[in-house]
Amino acid sequence: MSIGYFSDKKQEPSVAEIQMIIGDLLPLWEDLIQSIHEEFAPIGDLKFVYGKNYGWGWRFWTKGRLLAILYPAEGRFVVQIILSQTAIDSVLSMDFGKNVRQAIHKATPYKEGRWLFVPVECKEDLLEVKRLLDIKVKQNKPASFAGSKD
Repeated sequence: MSIGYFSDKKQEPSVAEIQMIIGDLLPLWEDLIQSIHEEFAPIGDLKFVYGKNYGWGWRFWTKGRLLAILYPAEGRFVVQIILSQTAIDSVLSMDFGKNVRQAIHKATPYKEGRWLFVPVECKEDLLEVKRLLDIKVKQNKPASFAGSKD
């Protein structure tokens, strides 16, 4: 099972297909995308990333670094954020909910940081993802993306 719903590299999903699969949580998806644009002025694109285990996702770049990838999923969506160990330590000392804590504990530590995959299933999850993005950007040495932009 892939992180995102759309796992066929040969079939790029349309905006309408993405909206349909996210379903009732579409307002949260749109809220997050709007917030990302307002707060971070990123470059964004829809890309098939990392292979069929991840699928198609909206990537957001700022200052040459990956900010986040949003993967549409059935009835929800998943946000990938790469956090440095310093950021992880900071998050663990704060009051974050179950989905963020599970994402941290499931994430393998890599040189560039931990790849968190946070499911957004409600408004509280959305607010926590926004907090994670703020923490990521405020770090002196934010975790960088393991690959190239393409």
